[in-house]
Amino acid sequence: MVVLGIDPGYAIVGWGVLTTAGGRYVPLASGAVCTPAGMDFGKRLQQIYVDMTAVLDRWHPQAAAIEKLYFQNNKTTGIGVAEARGVILLACEQAGCPVYEYTPMQIKQAVTGYGKAKKPQVMEMTRRLLCLKEVPKPDDTADALAMAITHGQASASAIRCQTLQKFRQ
Repeated sequence: MVVLGIDPGYAIVGWGVLTTAGGRYVPLASGAVCTPAGMDFGKRLQQIYVDMTAVLDRWHPQAAAIEKLYFQNNKTTGIGVAEARGVILLACEQAGCPVYEYTPMQIKQAVTGYGKAKKPQVMEMTRRLLCLKEVPKPDDTADALAMAITHGQASASAIRCQTLQKFRQ
């Protein structure tokens, strides 16, 4: 299965594409959509949409994994991220790519085995699981790859559950 992981934002949108099969992950491509701080916000959203559409057109993922939005301290920043997330979801919908959402705790659990792991632990385990020489930069790209890994594990669990249900019938 080809999975696109997306770490939404409006300054930087991290993305990573990998294949997953049998608990193994092979990275295909990764990167980030970066928009400059001084750019009109509408133009930033347009750039995110155009670049994400290009990634979807290039890789034709069978699923997209995106971080579930939550507000911590700064609700103003959260609103901008929500708007950027909206254009990302639109691009996925138009590409016919189903979207799956995961919380930060689910991502940490899937990648490190511990739902309260720190960011450096998640980044290092992402590097190890993908057999990379170094942690992808920027951090948003590493986060996106961790999301793709999370979906790979979650979808494998769902497939195992379906297989067991068929076996029991």
